Amino acid sequence: MGICANELTRWVIQPTLQRIGVTNPMASALLLATAAQESALGSHLKAAGQRALGIYRIHSLTHRHVWDAYLAQQPELASTVRGLASQHDFLSHPHAELTTNLSYATAIAWFIYARNEDFVLPADATPEQLARLWKRFYHPRSGVSIEEFCASFGAATALLDRAA
Repeated sequence: MGICANELTRWVIQPTLQRIGVTNPMASALLLATAAQESALGSHLKAAGQRALGIYRIHSLTHRHVWDAYLAQQPELASTVRGLASQHDFLSHPHAELTTNLSYATAIAWFIYARNEDFVLPADATPEQLARLWKRFYHPRSGVSIEEFCASFGAATALLDRAA
């Protein structure tokens, strides 16, 4: 069993998005759906035989690309994201932050989507639209179908609804 969907949304995803200036109400749904699909909301922080890390299963190379090709071009935003990271550990083990720091991992997961010029998140996106965004921008090589993604998201939102 992973992290409580309601608590992840309320105490991690929404405050992190607010901190990095994201106001689209569907952004938290997209990130919750991503965590649900990638790790069953943190049931496993590293899959056997894979190098992707954390609840969002972010690969170290993708992590580096977000910094080098996106955040480096936006110093104020980079400073905000860097402020989410641990003071000392980030310098010696930056990729470890993806497993040990939920706010930092959430911000990086958001920028995996947002770094794409043609990424558009509708304010009233359906689960299918979220799945298509995930498939196109976050995990294009995944063999997971739109239906499987929607099922993972449905399970997470059912938990969210029950907790509310």
